[in-house]
Amino acid sequence: MRLLAPFAFLAVLALAVAVPGLLTGVDPLAADPLSALAPPDGAHWFGSDHLGRDVLSRVVYGARHSLSIGVTATALAVAAGVLLGLAAGLSPKWLDEALARSFDVLSTLPELLLALLVIAITGPGTGNVIFAIAVAALPNYARVIRAQTFVVRHAGYVEQAVTFGRSRVAIVAGHVLPNVLGPIPVLATIGLGQAVIAASGLSFLGMGPQPPAAEWGAMLSEARNYLRVAWWQALFPGVAVTLTVVCLTVVGRRLQRRFEGRTS
Repeated sequence: MRLLAPFAFLAVLALAVAVPGLLTGVDPLAADPLSALAPPDGAHWFGSDHLGRDVLSRVVYGARHSLSIGVTATALAVAAGVLLGLAAGLSPKWLDEALARSFDVLSTLPELLLALLVIAITGPGTGNVIFAIAVAALPNYARVIRAQTFVVRHAGYVEQAVTFGRSRVAIVAGHVLPNVLGPIPVLATIGLGQAVIAASGLSFLGMGPQPPAAEWGAMLSEARNYLRVAWWQALFPGVAVTLTVVCLTVVGRRLQRRFEGRTS
């Protein structure tokens, strides 16, 4: 029952990403100067922004941008982290040490700062933001997979497969890889929330989708100049980011307890 509310909110988010038109029939880019900075009312449930655009519609459509960036970056980070973690765990000691130290160095930097460093090299833009967030999150997955690989490679079923003469590729694909992926759904669920925060933060700084695109971080950036006269313009996209991260974290923590064999 405690997960009902988080799952319900995440289901609404999924609907907003897939078919936002079901949640609102208003064009998020349609400006109406006569309704600029209108407070929440029957016409605009979340109020309107400085250009008269409906804030509810922009929050709904903004989910597609923010979550798409987060999901894509997390998927790339997981894929690269699994490959590099496997490579480290199965490589000779000198290569493993080199990769492990690289993961450690990258992990010492806050993810948002590391993403900013990557963007400083690659430049702004949605694609580069996705790449930067993926690079920043990659070490977390790679370190876990490396540790899991060390455990699995010495398991009895792997040694038995070696004894039976199975190829290295078959052993890795059939025995090692499936058994090191257990923690990944937990990490990816929590990591998705962190990726959404990073995406919103980078967009707030003007490095993600550019106006007039409806994206939560960009909406917050536009709203900061109107906080005294139109608090609703910043409140609702901020609440959307917060609830998304909280719900993903709650679900991720519950998955973690299940994975660790704890039911409470």
